[in-house]
Amino acid sequence: MDQSAVVIQPPGSAMMPALHPHDWNVTPQEAVAIQERMRHLVETADRLPQIYRVAGVDACFDADSQIVRAAAIVLSFPDLKLMDHAVAQRAVKFPYVSGLFAFRELPAVLDALGRLHKSPDIIICDGHGIAHPRRFGIASHLGVLLGQPTIGVGKTLLVGHHIELPREKGSWVSLDDGNEVIGAVLRTQTGVKPVYVSIGHRIALQTAVRLVLACTTRYRLPETTREAHRLASGKPRLYSLDPPPSNG
Repeated sequence: MDQSAVVIQPPGSAMMPALHPHDWNVTPQEAVAIQERMRHLVETADRLPQIYRVAGVDACFDADSQIVRAAAIVLSFPDLKLMDHAVAQRAVKFPYVSGLFAFRELPAVLDALGRLHKSPDIIICDGHGIAHPRRFGIASHLGVLLGQPTIGVGKTLLVGHHIELPREKGSWVSLDDGNEVIGAVLRTQTGVKPVYVSIGHRIALQTAVRLVLACTTRYRLPETTREAHRLASGKPRLYSLDPPPSNG
């Protein structure tokens, strides 16, 4: 089987075709040019439907970084029950370059989203949105491609600075780069390391913070990210869509 394109978007997929497609087989210099061109399409104000379904996406690599495996999950909102999930994998075609992870991960992520049967109202990405040196991280890239509201939730700081953050759950301070606010440093659990929330596309920062908190239960990361990561890494699902086995 050709590992470069294991999954093809099937007929009847819940996800719409890309609004701003581009070639993925590019050099790092060409990738930067694509980011510079597309970043002006990011919308930083709320343009949201009523939120009933929230998706999470994540990608993991094999030991040799030759294969990327991406997962997409859809949870009901606000009760966070699993409604749909899909996994896809591709051969890795793009080198490891900071700030250009979208070009390693998004082709497989798009394949996984294309296999969903239930369409999400918003997608939470494991990575940054506009909290990025060119203001076009993976969450913004995905949102602009699909014309879909997206949020970036990064586990580590990529760019910017911030003041000291209170220890209490729900506390947040702005993430700044010079005089520009590029995200929020959010404490999702008391005394636990924060996450870095940023606008992906078609959402305001305050709304993004509220939605991330609403998707976070007992752990540091939102349930969308936790479940997508488990699927992408091949671990057992936290939730089950499958009926119980028959005793017959």
